[in-house]
Amino acid sequence: MRDLEIDRRAFLRGVTAAAAGVAATSLTACGPSDAELGTATPKDPNLLVVRNIGGAYETANRRAVYDPFTKETGIRIEVVNFLHQQMIEQIKKGRPRFDVMDINMTHLALFEEEGVSEELDYDRLPHARNAGIAKSLLTTHGVGKSYWASVLAYRTDAFSGKEPDSWADFWNTGGFPGPRAVQGALDWPELEFALLADGVPLDRLYPLDVDRAFAALDALRSSVRVFWESGAEPGELLERGQVVASSAWNGRIQTLVEGGSPLAYQWNGARRQSNGYGVPKGAANPDAAYRLIDFALRPEVQAHYARVFPEGPVVPAAYAYISETTAANLASSPGHLRSGFDLDVGWWLKNREAVTRRWQAWVGG
Repeated sequence: MRDLEIDRRAFLRGVTAAAAGVAATSLTACGPSDAELGTATPKDPNLLVVRNIGGAYETANRRAVYDPFTKETGIRIEVVNFLHQQMIEQIKKGRPRFDVMDINMTHLALFEEEGVSEELDYDRLPHARNAGIAKSLLTTHGVGKSYWASVLAYRTDAFSGKEPDSWADFWNTGGFPGPRAVQGALDWPELEFALLADGVPLDRLYPLDVDRAFAALDALRSSVRVFWESGAEPGELLERGQVVASSAWNGRIQTLVEGGSPLAYQWNGARRQSNGYGVPKGAANPDAAYRLIDFALRPEVQAHYARVFPEGPVVPAAYAYISETTAANLASSPGHLRSGFDLDVGWWLKNREAVTRRWQAWVGG
């Protein structure tokens, strides 16, 4: 996961610089050498190469998706863990060493901008049609596969028995005193949380009122102790008592809660994002790529994955195969869908340059 966090930060910095007309090393200059790029994936109809982030994520996908797929189809799956920069360089040189991309939907949109991904043929994805998948996850060059979320996390022993249950409470340092932590440059700035704290309804967040969000952030600034830069950091800060509340990724905090840490988190106002699938231009085995993507969108496969990794299905019918106990910790359960919101990828890509520069100035001010 640490590699993912470094990669995401570098990638977002790179596209922001590119949008400003600056040389962006993460996208173009100083890329991998030809030797590092290697040769393209061999054309073997019984071999499919999937790019994902590795670690526990790869293990969960192997157990819930890849091995069952191989058992059913006979198609072997190999996994590679290239960073986004390497992926783009390989594709642009016509030598992609993978057939399927498993990356964040934001990055799939950015890959589309770079012209390195294929437009999806949804006629080849029958399990995506009429499956109730959110329209925002059925894009021309990527389809969502699983949800995760940023949530409000806190120490259960910090507020004399009271529990903050909204971002308004997170901002209420009088009623819930103590230092806070918010996300730094790891992902898109958490302007939505500031707006929710200031009274903006969930269904009226976008387009974001940037001036109002920064005014709300100004009111919190003196209580922000840390800008966190890795997924593990909020939990570590909370466990050590360096902060009493923080934004955090739900799966990270859930793991600590299950381990006995005096922590909790709220789904109210959670900001959901999704990982998704895409096909690179020049893929050696696009037929098998489509078969895997469609297989992964089956309700029972979605449910199996959610049971072994704390990410929620994008296919609502999957919840018929998931216990209430498991569903309670997933970002896309019916109740959590109502209490949270989906990050608007289109808005962020359109406004990334101006907002990121203003955010950097605010953090350093």
